[in-house]
Amino acid sequence: MEQLKEVIENSRKIVLKIGSNVLSDKNGTVNKKVMHNIVEQVNDLINMDKQVILVSSGAGICGVGAINKWSRRGDINYKQALCAIGQVELMMAYKEYFGDYGIHVAQMLLTRDDFSDHHRTLNIRNAMFTLIDEAVVPIINENDCVSVDEIKIGDNDTLAALTATLWNADLMIIMSDIDGVFDKDPKVNEDARLIELVENAESIMSYISVGEKSSFGTGGIESKIDAASRVNKFGIPMLLLNGAEKDIIRQGIAGSGKGTLFLGTVGK
Repeated sequence: MEQLKEVIENSRKIVLKIGSNVLSDKNGTVNKKVMHNIVEQVNDLINMDKQVILVSSGAGICGVGAINKWSRRGDINYKQALCAIGQVELMMAYKEYFGDYGIHVAQMLLTRDDFSDHHRTLNIRNAMFTLIDEAVVPIINENDCVSVDEIKIGDNDTLAALTATLWNADLMIIMSDIDGVFDKDPKVNEDARLIELVENAESIMSYISVGEKSSFGTGGIESKIDAASRVNKFGIPMLLLNGAEKDIIRQGIAGSGKGTLFLGTVGK
């Protein structure tokens, strides 16, 4: 898909969102091979003189991997505790893998209130710009251990869209466990057709059939389309790619990858 190559090449500031369903294997533990491959590709982007911010899910599954005895507890206190434990494991993995390329990382944990308060928003921007100017990769996640329903952003697709808008990114990439948007759920329909280009994210819900969300993630295809609509309003295109597929960003750069491109509707 030549358009993938063009949009990546023409973008300098990239927000890359990685879903829990990408980082987890079928047993719900961290897939380190996939995670390392993503880091390799981010390093490629940096070597192309691009700036990258990661929005990474995965604290919950990392928590389960570290202390499996709580994995079946549905109580919110245990879920928040698992995320608190898992966030450390997640950042340690990113620190190790990016360290292979001499890249430092920084953690930023945010809540919805951080984006609605002017002073907090300014602080976020200042921290982002400082880290990026110093060639440090910011890794953003929601502060799950304090984010109850009343202050929760909702899912990391929305968090990525808020981050991309705040940073005035050139491109947002969402890595999920599907190849892009299909006209019907490809997991249950063999004749599902991949929609490679979406010019109007707000209208696409009227002509596709939405399947169920991943058991390891908080957002289904609807949240991804909503995220695309949010950033497209500011002229920021969004790519939906299968992050579990090896070298998917490299494929896109080579013009051979597949995915769904949501075009920005406003010129930047």
